Amino acid sequence: MTVCTSAQPSYPVRMASTTADEIADIAAGAPVLAASPQAAPAESATVAADEAHDVPWVTIVWDDPVNLMHYVTFVFQKLFGYSKAKATELMMQVHSEGKAVVSSGERDKMENDVRKLHAAGLWATMQQDK
Repeated sequence: MTVCTSAQPSYPVRMASTTADEIADIAAGAPVLAASPQAAPAESATVAADEAHDVPWVTIVWDDPVNLMHYVTFVFQKLFGYSKAKATELMMQVHSEGKAVVSSGERDKMENDVRKLHAAGLWATMQQDK
């Protein structure tokens, strides 16, 4: 039995790379099949209250040991339509600071952005902007 004593969180490692065609399909809004089913949490009154405040949400991409820098730049360009310079700037922020905000807006849109980033093999989360 192997015991993990690392301080870093465990995460799924994506072994196969995502192709350019798959990224284009994801950017175009093609349905993405999940690797395993996930339970959807019940919506609570707190969630409804959060949405009522109209506070913008942000999508955060986190640094990972799997994806190459030029691939991350490519994904930012394809999914968000960023110029190569802007995508490179965000990728370098992820690389040097460990994370970067790549999009902001309504909760539903940020959930969709996170889903697309996950489908492309990147680590992403969302949170309410402060």
